[in-house]
Amino acid sequence: MLFAFSVAPAVSDDTTGSVSTAVAAAISVVRESGLPHRTDAMFTTIEGGWDECLAVIKGAVDAVAAVSPRVSLVVKADIRPGFTGELDGKLDRLEQALAARASRD
Repeated sequence: MLFAFSVAPAVSDDTTGSVSTAVAAAISVVRESGLPHRTDAMFTTIEGGWDECLAVIKGAVDAVAAVSPRVSLVVKADIRPGFTGELDGKLDRLEQALAARASRD
């Protein structure tokens, strides 16, 4: 299963409005989990089972909640039993489809 999530303070006490310090605390939870993961500018995607992924997401929320009275969380899941390695597998299949399309054009 893949879980893409974004967690951040709903309010920031930084004069620039930056939430990077709180988000860094959340990403530390993800990295310490040992689960396969990828972070980009908008989301962090983790791969694993229900219980382990939801525990990591809760830990990330708790890390942000430690510095903010209000937390925003967005979660999207790709539930596909029997598949692993999809963090890279989905991208590999996409690149193959794009290459096939380019060769037809």
